[in-house]
Amino acid sequence: MEFFRIKSVEQSIRDTEEPEHRLRKDLSALDLTVFGIGVIVGTGIFVLTGRVARDLAGPAVALSFVAAGIVCALAALCYAEFASTVPAAGSAYTFAFATLGEFPAWIIGWDLLLELMLGAAVVAVGWSGYLASLLSSFGIVLPGAVAGEGAVFNVPAALIVLILTAILVAGIKLSSRFNLVIVTIKIAVVLLVIVAGLFSVKGANYSPFIPPAKSTAAVKGLSAPLIQVLFGISPVAFGVLGIFSAAAIVFFAYIGFDVVATAAEETRNPRRDLPIGIIASLVICTALYVAVSLVVVGMQPYSQLSEAAPLADAFKAVGQTWAATLISIGALAGLTTVVMILILGQSRVMFAMSRDHLLPAGLARVHPKFGTPYRITILMGVIVAALAGLVPLSTIAELVNIGTLFAFVIVSIAVVILRRTRPDLPRSFRTPLVPLVPILSVLACLYLMFNLPVETWFRFVVWMIIGIVLYLTYGYHHSRLSRRSPASR
Repeated sequence: MEFFRIKSVEQSIRDTEEPEHRLRKDLSALDLTVFGIGVIVGTGIFVLTGRVARDLAGPAVALSFVAAGIVCALAALCYAEFASTVPAAGSAYTFAFATLGEFPAWIIGWDLLLELMLGAAVVAVGWSGYLASLLSSFGIVLPGAVAGEGAVFNVPAALIVLILTAILVAGIKLSSRFNLVIVTIKIAVVLLVIVAGLFSVKGANYSPFIPPAKSTAAVKGLSAPLIQVLFGISPVAFGVLGIFSAAAIVFFAYIGFDVVATAAEETRNPRRDLPIGIIASLVICTALYVAVSLVVVGMQPYSQLSEAAPLADAFKAVGQTWAATLISIGALAGLTTVVMILILGQSRVMFAMSRDHLLPAGLARVHPKFGTPYRITILMGVIVAALAGLVPLSTIAELVNIGTLFAFVIVSIAVVILRRTRPDLPRSFRTPLVPLVPILSVLACLYLMFNLPVETWFRFVVWMIIGIVLYLTYGYHHSRLSRRSPASR
């Protein structure tokens, strides 16, 4: 059963003190909270709110955000216990190694690489689109060959990735300060939009708050949701079921709060600060999402909201054209921090895997001056920049979603296992109502996974097969555990 050999919690913590692998501890609870807000509040707050209101939930889209927030909260409670108990880089990878064993840990680490790498590239492409839109409003038009998803090489997308990679290499404290400035800008924009929008809200636009339910056309082929293929359940728009159908979509606006856990090793007081950072960022972002959704459906009838830029177009519809430029600035700021923190999370997961020798050990070197895993950060920054510059990623963006949900499922299961196998461990934060909360988290995440298209599942399985082959041919034979004596395992 060597595939399931466990790396103990104590060993994971000892590994963080090795001189060549020691990361600098510079982060506070505030830094972690701002990181969480920085990665959660992105384009979703400017786009998804209007799209799902128009097509699925009507004015009740605010309840969809609440439902999605509850699903995330269930997983967040599990993450908070693990992050405070095992304060080491790697997030779900490290948690799985301490409970399920090496092979499951590799699988979840490989899954996180998919989630974070593609997520950063997809968001960078979106950043390029917003930049082109903002510049065009000032009369500057970027050539289609160098900007936009159809570009030969998307220069702005690749450039922003490389700039943010350099900031990440220069130190976690510099990264957190940069993130604080940008997050302050985008939160100020969001709050200003909410306040300004309140003056244009009409009570009649909220009626009916939950429009009557109606069936939607069944999706055919590989684009159909898996739940529809397996059980013949067609999606429903509006009504109570429409609220939950919308929740399956707006859930993806929350993706990223788990990245906070990857910074555990760089936190001054991880046992106290990590739970605060994870839960506080999720609560703040849920409140912002609900407020924005209520404002946008109050400003304009939900059936008239636009697809591409519902928030900006809602302001235009009430004569506040100045808001379009302001929203573009807020979106640019929002996407900047999302890209940076996704690359941060990705580099820390790969750092942990390299430190365990499941990936080349040389990648786990820490810079002697900056205290960051510079080799792995530069490597992943270059890869993400190339993906963002060359590959049109909209067709595979949903792989980010399935990867995230899979990680949530594993962490929720692992909490229950570690409670049973290591009840003696000190836990500064304990997930309430175990095993009920982890079970609800697993069921909720599986429900959302089954709402993803069949083609997304196929691509996910192919990525997992590639990972298994890589583990069997490299990781298993080079693992640090395979060279340790039984007494040290």
